[in-house]
Amino acid sequence: MSRFQPKNPDYRAVAIHTFEQQRAMKTLGISIARLEPGEVDLAMDYSLDLTQQHGFIHAGIITAGLDSACGIAAFILMPAATGILTVEFKTNLLAPARGERFAFRATVVKPGRTLTVCEARAYATHDGGETLIATMSGTLMALAAREGAAKDRAYAPA
Repeated sequence: MSRFQPKNPDYRAVAIHTFEQQRAMKTLGISIARLEPGEVDLAMDYSLDLTQQHGFIHAGIITAGLDSACGIAAFILMPAATGILTVEFKTNLLAPARGERFAFRATVVKPGRTLTVCEARAYATHDGGETLIATMSGTLMALAAREGAAKDRAYAPA
């Protein structure tokens, strides 16, 4: 059971909808595996198209998965009609991103009215075992809804 209470009773549907609006996550093949108040697990299969010169998943892809996991974990705890934006993160790459499947698990450390701090870990599954490959500490900002902005794409450029 989560230690956090979401401010929006429709948090699950809103978080899933927001995640699905991220075309980058769709392009990378990243999906939601688990969603709880202040916690999220994202998953991605290995793809040769996402590798660097040694055949490992590129660090930028791993970072994108961690960042999105932090964003959704923080977003779940925000009030209705609020958007989310990353303002800072630090990533430590601990091992080569080698595996058949990857998990990005984020938890809220400290929710706030404007800023929320999260931590995330990326794991690679290889030969049935899981290896910690990266960690992230991130700060995310709540964006108040703007009057007249479309509900589905309130913060997308025109």
